[in-house]
Amino acid sequence: MDYRKIITIEPDKRGGKPCIRGMRITVYDVLEYLASGMTEDEIIRDFPDLTKEDIRASLAFAADRERQLTKVTS
Repeated sequence: MDYRKIITIEPDKRGGKPCIRGMRITVYDVLEYLASGMTEDEIIRDFPDLTKEDIRASLAFAADRERQLTKVTS
C-alpha cells in the first residue's frame, strides 16, 4: 500500500504529527484505537470521515517507520 497518498505531515497541524488525509486525526490516534481492541468498523462508526483504507494506511506507515528505525539501530 502506498500510504503516502493518505498520510500527511503538516508542521502547523497537530504539531507536525502524521495525520490522515490532512484531517486532525493522527496515525497515533488510529493505532491507539486498534491497540485498545477497537475494530475497523467501530473506529469508522466513531469517526465516519475515516475509511478502512485510511486505517490500513496508518498500519502501513507504522510498519514502514518501524522498519526504518530497525535499519538505523542495526
